[in-house]
Amino acid sequence: MSDTRRLNGKVAIITGAANGIGRAAALIFAREGASLVLADINEASLAQVREDITGIGGSVVIQKTDVSVEEEIKSLIGLAIKTYAKVDILVNNAGISGLLPSLEDQDIKEWRHIFDVNIMGPVYATKHIVKHMKERRQGSIINIASVAGIRSGAGGNAYSASKAALINFTQTSACELGGSNVRVNAVCPGLIETEMTRPFFEYARSAGKELQVGKYCELRRAAKPEEVAWAILFLASDEASYITGQALPVDGGISASLSLPGRKI
Repeated sequence: MSDTRRLNGKVAIITGAANGIGRAAALIFAREGASLVLADINEASLAQVREDITGIGGSVVIQKTDVSVEEEIKSLIGLAIKTYAKVDILVNNAGISGLLPSLEDQDIKEWRHIFDVNIMGPVYATKHIVKHMKERRQGSIINIASVAGIRSGAGGNAYSASKAALINFTQTSACELGGSNVRVNAVCPGLIETEMTRPFFEYARSAGKELQVGKYCELRRAAKPEEVAWAILFLASDEASYITGQALPVDGGISASLSLPGRKI
């Protein structure tokens, strides 16, 4: 009987894989047959994800990686090729949200740090994987952006600007790499409870406002990380073989309307 798993025989690198969307994607990818190379700065949580994946019979290696450091990204890709001899899928998921200061109080160092992680991390990873993918004439790169990169009001200035830049980088990369059969797409999550957004959810619960979370979303709820991971899986798979240069919102309808904080009619 043939193996009908959607990523059977494929090798995937996932950054920011210790928690949230990255962890959910890693587990789904493993169940769908992918061999995995996982990265995060949180080494302890990353090791737990490795245990979870080996526990379901998956093949996985991990490496502590700061995606804002180019040499660490190069080392991660080297590990993947040394271990599995190829890379079919790259998921640039690692990201940070930063603070929410007013314009006059913004710290340029904070801006640079957010851009180093959210945009330069994917730039470094893409730069160092594309030669390999072009030589093999196949590959799928998925950048995890945000609805904040599509519409204002869904994140702070620096975070939103970095995610808008990531969407544009996705599109320009797709145009450059299409002739080599390398696809580049972005997923733009809306309100998801992850390690990064947990303080917001905890505040809502402590203030008795849990039922108001998601009120500006057309589906009237926040999403689970797995709901974003399924979209990542689709774009990574051969089922999306004719899709490139797209930014796919997985946001419960936020970007389809004016239903953003302060704009609800």
